[in-house]
Amino acid sequence: MYPKVRFRGFDEPWKKVKLGEIATTYSGGTPKAGNKKYYNGLIPFIRSGEIHSNKTELFISEAGLKNSSAKMVTKGDLLYALYGATSGEVDISKINGAINQAVLAIIPKQYNPYIISLLLSKKKDAILSKYLQGGQGNLSAEIVKSIKLILPSKNEESSLYPLFKVLDNLLSLQQRKLE
Repeated sequence: MYPKVRFRGFDEPWKKVKLGEIATTYSGGTPKAGNKKYYNGLIPFIRSGEIHSNKTELFISEAGLKNSSAKMVTKGDLLYALYGATSGEVDISKINGAINQAVLAIIPKQYNPYIISLLLSKKKDAILSKYLQGGQGNLSAEIVKSIKLILPSKNEESSLYPLFKVLDNLLSLQQRKLE
């Protein structure tokens, strides 16, 4: 077929792994809506429709965090939308905050979250068509952890990350110009 192309310094094979093998994952929960002590606090409450944003519309209190299944994420963690219209969306958290049950936090053990987010974004349509079958629905943590990714060696990843980041920044700049 095609000749195998090799680049100097990039001779290591890429490996196929399940996301759950290379990352820790957890989702959150929602404080009881009827309890006013749980809301209007200082903790940003990141919902699935807000994973691309650097702000949230809803805030919870320390009591809301402690008395619910809501979990904290930090800026730089990978967020994956599990439910509804945003199912399959993925991004790097731009803020520290708490997540609800519709958001899965993905903390890669050794890979750069940015590379993982690019690979998951590329697979979004295939994931949705396989698991949601055309309708709006829910993904689960188990489904997301079973997603297979083909990952570069650590050496290649560290070389690819700056290139992808520059390209992403150029695309964002062009998008802002168009807007």
